[in-house]
Amino acid sequence: MSRPWTTSGSLLGGVAAAIGASACCAGPLLLVVLGVGGAWGSRLVALEVYQPYFVAAALAFFGYAFFKLYRRPEDCAPGEVCAIPVVRWRQRVIFWVVAAAAGALMAFPLYATLFY
Repeated sequence: MSRPWTTSGSLLGGVAAAIGASACCAGPLLLVVLGVGGAWGSRLVALEVYQPYFVAAALAFFGYAFFKLYRRPEDCAPGEVCAIPVVRWRQRVIFWVVAAAAGALMAFPLYATLFY
């Protein structure tokens, strides 16, 4: 039997999509900072066409993670990890930290000109 999506799986999917959304702008800058030639990094600009799809995927993944974290605790069976208050609090803190970092990555094209 297949295992349903977990909150951590949707967070990882959201982070991957956020990295894809910022690859066109943050990727070349990161490669130049690391000392990799600009010619190879300039090919990442071709991903700019797919940026809206990556952003939509990231928002969908984070929306699903938000739903899983903030649904009523009665939806969890007693003894499951989601029913333990301390674990749920930690998961929520991790969610907001990761969502803020992913939001900064997705918004990078808006403030990328400050770094170039």
